[in-house]
Amino acid sequence: MSDTYEIDEDAPVFAIAVAAELAGMHPQTLRQYDRIGLVVPGRTRGGSRRYSARNIAQLREVAKLSGEGMSLAAIARVLDLEDEVRDLRRRVRDLEHELQAERAARPGARVFAAGATGSVVTLRAGTRVRRSAELVLWTPPQQRSHEDGDR
Repeated sequence: MSDTYEIDEDAPVFAIAVAAELAGMHPQTLRQYDRIGLVVPGRTRGGSRRYSARNIAQLREVAKLSGEGMSLAAIARVLDLEDEVRDLRRRVRDLEHELQAERAARPGARVFAAGATGSVVTLRAGTRVRRSAELVLWTPPQQRSHEDGDR
């Protein structure tokens, strides 16, 4: 058994009083931020607010940005963009894993470069291609037929 634990930053575990203390804010401020959709905590079955570690970090960032004179609307936009960046990074990581799995599952797949003149060259793994070339991952016809059934 491993001695390391992965912390879920999105797990809603802190009651509002604890979250307010950790963020250095009054609980009423957290309620107001929830009402306007700035930092929205999870809820228990009974409706009580539960804040995650990520929520606490967002509250601290709100306090910092607000202290620097940024409006709550601008802060909301910053938080939304940070969420989008986090989601995109997660998606890129997932796609990289899928690509690695696909490469491992298809050791015979080959990459070709097609130049502007129409010439086609098979590339070895790790070969760099000039900017004017297009890269195409070749999929054997029998595997394409069921994937492209509508064409």
